[in-house]
Amino acid sequence: MKNKLILFVVCALLLIAAPLFVQQFGHAWVRIMATALLYVLLALGLNLIVGFAGLLDLGYVAFYAVGAYMYALLASPHLFETFPAIKAMFPNGLHTPIWLVVPLAAGLAALAGVLLGTPVLKLRGDYLAIVTLGFGEIIRVFMNNLEHPVNITNGPRGLDRIDPMRMFGLDFGKTLAIGDLKIPSVTLYYWLFLGLVVFSVVICHRLELSRIGRAWMAIREDEIAAKAMGINTRNMKLLAFGMGATFGGVAGSMFAAFQGFVSPESFSLMESVMIVAMVVLGGMGHLPGVILGALLLAALPEVLRYVAGPLQQMTDGRLDASILRQLLIALAMIVIMLLRPRGLWPPAEHGKAAPAPAAR
Repeated sequence: MKNKLILFVVCALLLIAAPLFVQQFGHAWVRIMATALLYVLLALGLNLIVGFAGLLDLGYVAFYAVGAYMYALLASPHLFETFPAIKAMFPNGLHTPIWLVVPLAAGLAALAGVLLGTPVLKLRGDYLAIVTLGFGEIIRVFMNNLEHPVNITNGPRGLDRIDPMRMFGLDFGKTLAIGDLKIPSVTLYYWLFLGLVVFSVVICHRLELSRIGRAWMAIREDEIAAKAMGINTRNMKLLAFGMGATFGGVAGSMFAAFQGFVSPESFSLMESVMIVAMVVLGGMGHLPGVILGALLLAALPEVLRYVAGPLQQMTDGRLDASILRQLLIALAMIVIMLLRPRGLWPPAEHGKAAPAPAAR
């Protein structure tokens, strides 16, 4: 126990100090690290739905979009400039504090999750995947077209001038100076996302060990048997969709504050596919594996930029660098899944699938 505590403390110190070291090579690398943590938060939320409850959700990015647009609308001048009534009510502008807007984003995303889960309770496998995929596309198209007759989302132009995070008098959009030490904005966001990820991991771990987590896993293994044992599968599924969507809503609000701009292009089908791939690649239902998969797939595209560029030059520009990068990512994923079909860090097998003990 003491050794584990020492290991956790050392890992925590390394994670906290990492951006201070990496920022010497450019703020872009710290930004990649912060974005990777956002994807970890999304993967942890989707793992509740796919990994624990066994419900294949290909429209998870919809909850991400709901949280991002909720924050953008309540923390940008768009509604203030579009609706005279709001301008009269808030003459100094609509700058909603994060203590209100982030819970609202999480709550609205949870409501969207329940609304999605209610009509698809009896669907399984491919049918569930198709319906959730359609839901994700509907939300994206909805955000893209909600400009006429009343301009709410500003359509494909997106929303800009979004307020950065502010808490305890600290503005995450500005460089923090402590004596001679200057901490850039991107590092502050990295620490904020790191704290959220740690908090989310604790919640997911407690859920996994709780009666709710065991009920989800029973539904995942055999829904008919779980129902026969007295588990209310309907409520458990809705709870999985709602709680998983909450993580997406919070991540979306963080994304809007971090980027300062949101548009429908940020929430395409490919984003949903990438988040599902993170969960599957790392190991469904295993928190360390999900975190590993999210970090690898979030960082791999950026690292491969330095590989795709030289390869493009070797072919005299006949290969497009972005397409080549996607090809390299796909090849890496195929190789990993062939070598590790249950994921890079799968959970320990139980029951009949568990290896037999060695004979003495």
